[in-house]
Order: sequence, then C-alpha cells, then structure tokens
Amino acid sequence: MSIDQKRAARRHTLGLLFAAGVMAAGGAQAQSAAKQEVRIGYQKYGTLTLLKGRGTLEQRLASRNVTVKWTEFPAGPQLLEGLNVGSVDFGTVGEAPPIFAQAAGANLVYVGNEPPSPGSEAIVVPKDSRLRSLADLKGKKVVLNKGSNVHYLLVKALEKAGLGYKDIDVVYLPPADARAAFERGSVDAWAIWDPFLAAAEKQLNARVLADGKGLVANHQFYLASRPYAEKNSDIVRIVLEEIAKVDEWGAKNPKEVAQILSAQIGLEVDVVALAASRYSYGVKPITSEVLEQQQKVADAFSNLKLIPKPIVVKDAQLPAKQLAAQ
Repeated sequence: MSIDQKRAARRHTLGLLFAAGVMAAGGAQAQSAAKQEVRIGYQKYGTLTLLKGRGTLEQRLASRNVTVKWTEFPAGPQLLEGLNVGSVDFGTVGEAPPIFAQAAGANLVYVGNEPPSPGSEAIVVPKDSRLRSLADLKGKKVVLNKGSNVHYLLVKALEKAGLGYKDIDVVYLPPADARAAFERGSVDAWAIWDPFLAAAEKQLNARVLADGKGLVANHQFYLASRPYAEKNSDIVRIVLEEIAKVDEWGAKNPKEVAQILSAQIGLEVDVVALAASRYSYGVKPITSEVLEQQQKVADAFSNLKLIPKPIVVKDAQLPAKQLAAQ
C-alpha cells in the first residue's frame, strides 16, 4: 500500500470514528430528552391519587417526551420537605403544611386548590370514650401529625371550646404511629384526615368528636417548587388541566373512584368509598380570597409560636398569567 493510500485509509477511519461520535452524542441527547420528567408527590387521598391510578397524565405528556415519577408521602409536611430539598416538583397538601414550609424558607408556590372539604378531617375518640364534647379535651392527650391540615383544625376546635393550646397535651406522630397510639389507648383523641379518618371509623369504630364543619375550610392545595413552576409553567398547566378532567370524571363516578383508590392505597373499598364521599371536586386557580384564608391560618400558628416567624402567604403565589395557555 502506497503512502497516499495509507493516508486515505487513515482519513476514512477517522471520518468513521467522528461520525460514530456524532451519532453517539446525538443518541445521548435524544435519550436525555426522553428522560425529562415531572416528579409528583402524593398522599393516600385526593385527586392526585386518582390521577395516578387512571394514567391519563402520562398519556398527555408522552408527546412531549415527559415522563411522570410518583412518590408517596405519609403526610403533607413530609411531602413539602421533599419539594423543598428538590426530590419532587409538584404535590398536594392541606391548609397547614404550606404555612410551616413557607415559614421554614421553602421556595414553593401555590398553583391551584380544590373546594373546601371540612368533613374530610375530624377529631376522633374511641367508641367507649367518656369524652363527649370539645371542652372535655382539657388535660387530655391529642395525637396528630405536626404541621398537617388537622393541626389547624385542633387550634380552631379548642378555640370554639374556650380552651387554649396549652390546655391539652399534644402528641406529634405521623398517621401510622398515631393510629397505633390511638388503638393501644396511650392517647385520648386523634386529629386525622381521610382516608385514615374513614379507616378509623370503619375498622376501629372510632367516634367523631368534631369534624371541620363550621371550624375550617380544609382546602386541598396544589403546590410546586418555584424554580420548577417558573421554568416549566406549561407542564404545571397541563397537570392542572388533567386534574380538572379527573375531578369532573370523579364527581360523576363515585363507585369507580372507590375501586381505583382502593387499589392505589391498599384500603378496603368500603373505607375508601366513605372517604371519597366527602371529597370536594373542582380544581380552581388560586384567588386572593383563598390566600386571605391561608393568611388567617398562618397568623394563628404565628400567634401560638408554632412557626418560627410571621409570614406573608401571598409571597408564595405564582402569577396566574404564568399558567395561562400559550
């Protein structure tokens, strides 16, 4: 082989290697694009669990090469901690968790809410308990998940009964541990939300001392990390649109809702059906009126020194125009 032939062969080989490198890089970029995902935190209740069970969000986002990663949390405070540290982008919680998270410096934004659902949370006691009124809680042990929606319910219930927060002994435990404490009789009452509430009623014959009616709104909020929402407002909008569709479907199909949720959260259908019967469907954009209600929650916790500093709830509002359809 002549020198020129050898040079030509080398050039050909280098060309092939370069082409292969370009193809590999292009393939890596395509793979990277395909791996874009929205990470959603959910709990054992609400529309997000139903959305997960139906799989319609995955179908909607597939054309955008966006996948969905679902992560279950035992309660709202833990979910928002996950959002704050960057392990989830979007999630749903009750009234109190965003207050505690915002006071702790979490960079989150409110992006939507369901209508009030005051019957979906309650303070329960054992069926044979001598406690018959909220005033009877004085000096008693009440267990709850700190910073959850029922934390505010307890505050308002005590206020209605003419009791102060220090008039009772509050025990902070996540739902599973709280149920265990309730069952063995080491606490006198349990402040809890659905479907744990429904399970306590159906499985333990727990008696409702008071639910949220006349005391709290108990909104279900949808929140996102601010960086994610500002960068991916189109994805957040799509998630909310799919939630709205599932809300509309769920309101008309209670039996199917119970079946799907039962499979998703591992509770008996009759338990889930009771919880689902108390849901309020119809996701809405965040309004100034809802944020004013949230400010009252924040002020109550601040006055009780349950959060480290006062907060301005509207600072965590995402401008509605950012979620408008493009």
